[in-house]
Amino acid sequence: MTPEDADARFAQLAAAVDEAIPARLRQEFAEHLSRQPVLVARQGIFSTHGRPFAYQLSFRSGDRACESSTWGPRQHERATAHVLGATFGRSDLETVAHGRLLFVRCPRAYLVGELTIPHRPDRLVIEITDTELVDPQLIAGIRRLRAAGFRIALPGFYGSAAQRRLLPHADFVKIDVRDLDVEGRPVVDVARAYGAMLVAEYVETPQMLHQARALGFTLFQGNLLERAGVLDRTGARQLSSGS
Repeated sequence: MTPEDADARFAQLAAAVDEAIPARLRQEFAEHLSRQPVLVARQGIFSTHGRPFAYQLSFRSGDRACESSTWGPRQHERATAHVLGATFGRSDLETVAHGRLLFVRCPRAYLVGELTIPHRPDRLVIEITDTELVDPQLIAGIRRLRAAGFRIALPGFYGSAAQRRLLPHADFVKIDVRDLDVEGRPVVDVARAYGAMLVAEYVETPQMLHQARALGFTLFQGNLLERAGVLDRTGARQLSSGS
């Protein structure tokens, strides 16, 4: 069975499970969701001069029992849908963006066109989360997104063969500065080989910031610069699909 066949069968099974849920329960669940706060986390990505260049957005829930470390693909897709909907599916986008780029990690289904990405290439930077299966379908999807004007970010870069295949299509490459003592300049040189802007991730100490600057990074993200804050988008008006 090919990966495409397996994905199709999984989609059919998921659809069958959804169809088997009684309409009453689906309605009750929808009403439950409507009463939940619409939250999204935001952390700044800063320039060498310390000014905000962009923001990283990520999922937050009012449910304290929510634990992303145990999620499967469907949960990650729904979390991304929540972030995109809370940000681009509601009014007053600039209260989130302040005129800057917004980085959102998107699973494979968004990259290959199975799930819809808001057409906001002026704001949205698409981070590639699935680098284990870098196949022609994924590459074609990323090319389509770039042709539509989206910028692509490759997080957690350490130089694997799969990641190197994605480098020609990346506008931003993120490297965990905690790994620089081991990886050092060689992985940084590989990351910038196609002209991408480099982002130092997980900057926690002044020493990490100094090291990243010395290696030529121009963008920085981490708790030393700003801890992620939580935005409540519940009060922002939901936009219609045609807005």
